[in-house]
Amino acid sequence: MNILLASGSPYRKHLLDRLNLTFSQASPDIDESPEEGENARDLSIRLSREKAKALADQHPNTLIIASDQTAALNNTILGKPGTREKAIQQLSNCSGRQVVFHTGLCLLNTATEQYQLTCVDYTVWFRHLTSTQIATYIDAESPLDCAGSFKCEGLGITLFEKMAGDDPNSLIGLPLIALTTMLMKEGVSPLSN
Repeated sequence: MNILLASGSPYRKHLLDRLNLTFSQASPDIDESPEEGENARDLSIRLSREKAKALADQHPNTLIIASDQTAALNNTILGKPGTREKAIQQLSNCSGRQVVFHTGLCLLNTATEQYQLTCVDYTVWFRHLTSTQIATYIDAESPLDCAGSFKCEGLGITLFEKMAGDDPNSLIGLPLIALTTMLMKEGVSPLSN
């Protein structure tokens, strides 16, 4: 059976490469706006399922892996900043506070039309950051396409006092522990030849 990563993200591709599976990659075209009253966790779950479904018709007999991540600061959704100014504002708001990242994960079997769906949460506690530290970080890594305005796999790790969760990969955007369990239920094991 074919495997498709429903994402154009180089971060997710790099993570999935770690499982040593053969897969292709395609970007789904969906509206990622939250619905009225939708919280960050529900949004990540819904979008991961919608991303998988958006590519299902074009990819028969395929396991489609789709993921979406949201970040929440006091129940306020932090999106991808898009600009340096918004990234600086986001990190200023996060300084000295706790942020929860919700990574929705969907594995859709297009042959059976069955899907598995979960959300993996990961919490980070930001250091108290000065405006100079924030600007230096933004200029160094330009995390404008990352929810929460940082990349923990790089210099972003210096922004935190501590982190907690079941799978640190979820913070980058693809929970590999949960994904491995889902794949094994479909008869695909990264440890099998």
